[in-house]
Amino acid sequence: MSTPVPARDFLFLPLPGLGARHLIERNVRVYRRIWLVIVSGAFEPLFYLLSLGFGLGAIVGDVTLPTGQVVSYAAFVAPAMMATAAMNGAIVESTFNIFFKLNFAKTYDGILATPMGVADVAIGEIGFALMRGTAYAVGFYVVMLLLGLVESGWSILSIPAAVLIGFAFSACGMAATTYMKKIQDFDFIALVQVPLFLFSATFFPITTYPPVLQAIVAVTPLYQGIFLIRSLTLGDVGPQLLIPVAYLCAMGAIGLAICSRRLDLLLRK
Repeated sequence: MSTPVPARDFLFLPLPGLGARHLIERNVRVYRRIWLVIVSGAFEPLFYLLSLGFGLGAIVGDVTLPTGQVVSYAAFVAPAMMATAAMNGAIVESTFNIFFKLNFAKTYDGILATPMGVADVAIGEIGFALMRGTAYAVGFYVVMLLLGLVESGWSILSIPAAVLIGFAFSACGMAATTYMKKIQDFDFIALVQVPLFLFSATFFPITTYPPVLQAIVAVTPLYQGIFLIRSLTLGDVGPQLLIPVAYLCAMGAIGLAICSRRLDLLLRK
C-alpha cells in the first residue's frame, strides 16, 4: 500500500502552478547524485572567454562600441558569454531532459497521478531549467568579477537579466520539445542554437555586419539578451533596455502558454 502524501504538502494545489515546487524539488534531488553533469556545462562559455576574449583579444585590442565607449575585447565578449551560458543551461534542461521524461521514462504519468496538474509540470520544469541557466550565469559573473571584466556597478542587474534569458529560452525550448517525435529532431535545436551563438554580436559589434544582417540579428532572442547584459556590465543604462526586457518576457510567456497547451494534449491522451 502506498503511503498517502501529507495534506499540507498539497495545500492549495487546486490552483494551477502552485505544485511546481514539488517537481523542482524532485529534480534537485535527482541532480544531487549527478551534480557533475550540471557543473560541466558551465565550462564551454568559460573556455570561449579565455581563448577568444584574452587570446584573440591580444590581437584585436580595444573595441569601440556604437555609443563611442572603448572597452577591452575581453570585457566586450564576457557579457555575451554570460548570456550564452544562461541560454545553454536553459535549453539543455528544457529539451533533451524533457524529451527523455516524456517519451522514455514516462515521468509525468506518475506525477499526474498525484494532485499536481499539467500547469504544475510546465511551470516546474521551466522553473528548474531557468534555475540551471541562472546558475551558469551567476558562476560566469563571478569569473568576470575576478578577472576585472566588469565596468559598472549596474552589472549586478545582469543576474536578474540572466533569469529573464533563462525563462525565455527554457519556455520556448520546452514548447519546441513537445513537438519532437524522435531523437533526430534535436538537430533542429542545434540548427537554431549555433547560428544564434555565432551571429548575435557575440564576438563583434553589430555594426560590423551588413545592414540587412544587422536588421535580422537585432530581432533574435540571444542578441536581445546579450545587448541587455552587455549594457548593464558596461554601464550603458537607459530606457532602451526596456525593449529587451519586454522582448524576453513576451517570449517566455508565449513559450509557457504553448508548452502548457501541448503538454495537456500529450499527457491527457
